[in-house]
Amino acid sequence: MRAAALYSAAGSLLLTTLAAAPAGGAAGGPAVPGAPGAAELRGTAVAVARARAAGIGFGACSNADVPHAPGSMRCATVTVPLDYAHPDGPQIRLTVSRTRATEKDPRNSKRRVPRQGALVYNPGGPGASGMYFPLVGAQPKWKRIAAAYDLVGYAPRGVGRSAPLSCEDPKHFFEAPTSSPAHPSEAYKRQRVARAKAYARGCAQRSGSKLRFYNSLNNARDLDVLRAALGEDRLTFVGASYGTYFGALYASMFPTHVRRMVLDAAVDPAPEKIWYRDNLDQSAAFEERWTDFREWIARHDDVYRLGNTAEKVRRSYDTARERLGRKAAGGKVGPGQLRSAFLTAGYYDDFWPSRAAALSAFLKGDPKPLIRLAAPGGGKAAAAEAENSNAVYTAVECNDAPWPTDWKVWNRDNTRLARVAPFETWDNAWMNLPCAYWPAPRQQPLDVRTGPGELPPVLILAAERDAAAPYPGALEMNRRLAGSVLVTERDAGTHGIGGGANACVNAHFEAYLLAGRVPGRRASCAPHRAPRATR
Repeated sequence: MRAAALYSAAGSLLLTTLAAAPAGGAAGGPAVPGAPGAAELRGTAVAVARARAAGIGFGACSNADVPHAPGSMRCATVTVPLDYAHPDGPQIRLTVSRTRATEKDPRNSKRRVPRQGALVYNPGGPGASGMYFPLVGAQPKWKRIAAAYDLVGYAPRGVGRSAPLSCEDPKHFFEAPTSSPAHPSEAYKRQRVARAKAYARGCAQRSGSKLRFYNSLNNARDLDVLRAALGEDRLTFVGASYGTYFGALYASMFPTHVRRMVLDAAVDPAPEKIWYRDNLDQSAAFEERWTDFREWIARHDDVYRLGNTAEKVRRSYDTARERLGRKAAGGKVGPGQLRSAFLTAGYYDDFWPSRAAALSAFLKGDPKPLIRLAAPGGGKAAAAEAENSNAVYTAVECNDAPWPTDWKVWNRDNTRLARVAPFETWDNAWMNLPCAYWPAPRQQPLDVRTGPGELPPVLILAAERDAAAPYPGALEMNRRLAGSVLVTERDAGTHGIGGGANACVNAHFEAYLLAGRVPGRRASCAPHRAPRATR
């Protein structure tokens, strides 16, 4: 899960069966079974056996794989079927990166640490690449894990060089400046409906018949092929955000193949939530996190002068949005870019000081900090990467479940929600609206569920005020995976907390990955320290 402005984790989610949705709207397109069929099971077994026999030949990473990769990082490809029901049909290649376990105790260089195998990581999305993940081993908080494990990242199907998807010309992707009305007019809504239809058509035109095979069930099957190629009998996996969803699918589909699994910032896997209702829940949660941010700014009014109450800070933000609507900063930063920059603060409170300082400077007449933060940049390469990420996000979530095809349903639900949660609601809806007009068949989501003893203990990590993956989703994941243990960071909202700023969370994270230890029951940690206000 990810949001439109953030290509690393989280975003919008949508529905599974309209029968469970409130009033009205029929699911669009023919639905295909979500549960693993006999053909897909046989095809997965064939692909796994081939991968086990072939292994994986790591070599130097090219700049196309990981620009400026250090020599310690190696890259390779793993071949998987496009369609697991036809394992001898078209094949695609997934790019993979790895650093070897150091086997050196970072606290005692003379002590050797036994290697425990490969740890595979997925950062979420859908549409995010994990190719850079092995570099995390150089960070102090990851060194003990890097001593025991080969750190393995990869680009899931559709992402980067892994049979990449595209839905539109990247040169059109970074449109700027843009508006971002919290309560859009009927004329604006008609424009966005037309744009969503065009985007869905573009996905079909650019991808053809292969489009339907980019989905979460195939992501889970690909993960099992990667496990086999790495020579691992059982998988050690860390998934963040959306990565928790197909990690949970993997646990349900291949429970005997799981060694250890961390689900960090867990999404709600209930079939009736995938993905429309999760999307609405997320928009509501972002409103709460937006309030948290404004309250923090208000507590530091001596630094930012944006108001000493959350409501006054909101008025300052609205003033900036209105000014940008009349004249874009630097010709590129309009209300849409302002909202995207502030949306990232809903994911990570590390971003709070820079966003508050930029808003303060803009209202005092200096637009440069806001332009640096919010203006699209990075040239053609960045635009192509962002367009690809968005295409994969859309394809996976549209393919995963039936969606409401009646615009009246979207209009009703989002109009109601925007009355109490205006910050993200409509932009979240626009991002996902192509799924209302999706040309490929939809699946019925797998009912994620395991019984006692089917899995080793799974560690679930969640921040209590996470907006991108609202906390009730972690509780639901905990209920559905028998024997799983939930560790909560109380009164905090960072999206993804393993290996981060909280020492208590990290202690549980390390104890599990290094020794397989979990708390005897649900555990909680005090929140990490709030960011320091800086100009």
